[in-house]
Amino acid sequence: MVSPSVAERIRSLRKQIERHDHLYYVLGEPEITDQEYDALMRELKELEQKHPEYADPDSPTSRVPKGLLPGFPTVRHSTPMLSLDNTYSLEELAQFDARVRKGLGQETVDYAVEPKIDGVAVALRYEGGRFVLGLTRGDGEQGDDITANLRTIRSIPLRLRGASPPDEIEVRGEVYMEKRGFERMNERRVKEGEKPFMNPRNATTGSLKTLDTAEVARRPLQIFIYQLANAERHGMKTHLETLAYAAKLGIRVNPDNALAHGFEEVKRLCARWEKKWDSLPYGADGLVIKVNDLREEERLGATSRGPRWAIAYKFATHQVETTLKKIDIQIGRTGVVTPVAILEPVVLLGTVVSRATLHNFDEIERKDIREGDRVVIEKGGEVIPKIVRVVPGTGKRGPKFVLPTKCPVCGTPLERDPEQAAVRCENLYCPAQVRRRIQYYASRGALDIEGLGEKTVDLLVDAGVVKDPADLYDLAVDELVKLEGMGEKSAENLVNAIRASKNAPLDRLLTALGIRHVGNTVARILAERFRSLPAIAEADEEPLLDIPGIGPEIAASVVSFFRSKEGRALVRRLTDRGMKGRAPERRASATGPFVGKTFVVTGTLEIPREEVERLILEAGGRMTSSVSKKTDAVIVGSDPGSKLEKARSLGVATWNEAKLRAALQEAGLRPTAR
Repeated sequence: MVSPSVAERIRSLRKQIERHDHLYYVLGEPEITDQEYDALMRELKELEQKHPEYADPDSPTSRVPKGLLPGFPTVRHSTPMLSLDNTYSLEELAQFDARVRKGLGQETVDYAVEPKIDGVAVALRYEGGRFVLGLTRGDGEQGDDITANLRTIRSIPLRLRGASPPDEIEVRGEVYMEKRGFERMNERRVKEGEKPFMNPRNATTGSLKTLDTAEVARRPLQIFIYQLANAERHGMKTHLETLAYAAKLGIRVNPDNALAHGFEEVKRLCARWEKKWDSLPYGADGLVIKVNDLREEERLGATSRGPRWAIAYKFATHQVETTLKKIDIQIGRTGVVTPVAILEPVVLLGTVVSRATLHNFDEIERKDIREGDRVVIEKGGEVIPKIVRVVPGTGKRGPKFVLPTKCPVCGTPLERDPEQAAVRCENLYCPAQVRRRIQYYASRGALDIEGLGEKTVDLLVDAGVVKDPADLYDLAVDELVKLEGMGEKSAENLVNAIRASKNAPLDRLLTALGIRHVGNTVARILAERFRSLPAIAEADEEPLLDIPGIGPEIAASVVSFFRSKEGRALVRRLTDRGMKGRAPERRASATGPFVGKTFVVTGTLEIPREEVERLILEAGGRMTSSVSKKTDAVIVGSDPGSKLEKARSLGVATWNEAKLRAALQEAGLRPTAR
């Protein structure tokens, strides 16, 4: 019997990671450092490995982080663009090497070692030697078509070199800006009266999201290619050989890539690079270590989150000292009260930092952080600032921080959340919560309503014309133009953008409702299964729990929202205004080995279980966790459990992995890992 504390810790970690994924990948407003995030993820992985009974396909450990860029058509990747596991320690890097050697049954392994460029990952597809498609990473399964913008980057060849380029080839790489080019661009922007960009990574992301290609062409964007997709089709044997092949075709490859014969050489390269990475002409936050032999990569395979044959080794964090001017209090859309440090602005890794996370009130008490303190702030991986410690004996220390007893916005008494170190304002109509909910409803990860940013939401809430998302659909131009700073053209554009959101996909609407634990992935699963908002609203926990990816916590949260007085009222008001959510397109094929059938998996397969579930769902099948007379087939791997015996007793068909692969091939699908 697993102790309740373990189950609670797993739930808590998943909640925290889901929240930080949303802040970082969707909103672009991170609160913790890379190292803190990695520590949470590492702890969750270890607990899930020790306690498989708590496995959940929707766990952050099994998913590719989520969040697509707006404004461009979405296209599915030929093969998923997976993210990498990462580490900050040589000890963990040695453990990675040990896992690789064990998996291959070898005493030593050759690795390709490459600088980890701090940019934006893209995929480039060439057909008949011509550049025909460029995609962002997106959610790993599908990305945004930014071909027109990528064509403006001069280091991307529009035609491949050579007399006989391959009929079709796809490469993956990193778009970035060199430091000097970034500085010159900012100098020009200041002269032209424009706001300078904060850092090269943000400038690169913003450039690729710009609809004006003429403006993109003015930006100093560069690219380095780091992977040839489907390399086996081109007869390649090693990773470095694929890069040499790409270079021959005129595709830009980083000349700093190196080969390491075994882990000792990897360590030497890490030590050498850590001393000189600040002097590189481009931003880099570490090294990527990959198994060089492509056949060995294939044998090692991948999980749904990333490959087993590669890892990112990140360099140490950077720290700087500054003064804590004020401890501010913020109220989130769910009522969570979060302390934020307002700092004397200081430059850290090329970025001006004026705010830092304080995590929660327990952290303030533990570190005895006070206004007026001199504090050390830190960033890991050039991303998220936090206060590391107070510098003793310095600064003009204020009084000990006292946790407020009432919401600073609405005056409602604050309450402690018993499940986590959080304090909440329970007033659903608190103006701060209303603002956050509407901002979230309109955000890029939800309905992506153009023109409805933070300032506009503040204007609407302060004027009392919007109290919940449904009020947005009652707004009229003649009403908006009366508000300060709102011109007629802006009002027309806003009303049109809000009206356009009525045609949003159902999964986006579900995300926008702000139901706890329902992010983009869960919303997609629910939309695929139920296909309408009323059907989801009427669902009980039992049918929800039959869906792969929906655990007890998610099911309870969904049912609770749609049964609550507030949830029912919001959904009714939205549907009355024509906001119903567009059902996902039905799969083209009405037949096939999986369509309309129910499957159960038992035992260990070479294809990761999450991958099996994803493919079966994609092929029109269903997955359940238990065997019954309604089960069409049980897929059996090595060391099967009691499900196999139950299948036999009920006369349910059994498939081995060979039959599964044959059926997937018949359905036109192939696993990403073998």
